[in-house]
Amino acid sequence: MAKAQSKRELILDIAEASVLSKGFGGTSIDEIISAADITKSGFFYHFRDKNQLARALLQRYLDTENAILDDIFDRARDLHGDPLHSFLIGLKLFAELMEDLPNGHPGCLVATVAYSERMFDQEVRDLNRQAILTWRERFLGVLKEIAAIYPPRDDVDLMTVADMITGTVEGGIVLSRAVGETAVLPQQIVLLRSYIRLLFSPAL
Repeated sequence: MAKAQSKRELILDIAEASVLSKGFGGTSIDEIISAADITKSGFFYHFRDKNQLARALLQRYLDTENAILDDIFDRARDLHGDPLHSFLIGLKLFAELMEDLPNGHPGCLVATVAYSERMFDQEVRDLNRQAILTWRERFLGVLKEIAAIYPPRDDVDLMTVADMITGTVEGGIVLSRAVGETAVLPQQIVLLRSYIRLLFSPAL
């Protein structure tokens, strides 16, 4: 069982690297089979078709991303009990983590699926949509907690701000890859942090 699980993870590792490099459309099952040094039946033992592979890739990616966010913002909470200050600390830790990646962020599977959604079945599209909604709820919950203590200094919709947080990170990943500058993503997160601080800081 452990060996089968290891082979499954190898297939996912190879597929993810290929998909982030050239998209789902440019990634073939045959090249994954060749790179993993398995037979075609070995591939289909783990994944019925490309849709099932996409679901597994996306779910693993989301589990990893959410675990990273949980760890960062839980640590920030441990460092400061105030919701605004802990969130600002969390964003700083997040920016530092992205800055420390030697080759920058490898890419976002959520964006990749969104741009190629016609290739996938409804289950994959629903999973992708739910990922965005989950991030919205994550950040909206934090923003509501902050706003209860520090009313926003501008008339903003908190759900829109929550979406802006996700949009800034996702957009930063795209910009960073497009211009080939790994510093773009952490810089965007730092700028986002400044906006959040200004939005909720008490007026002097």
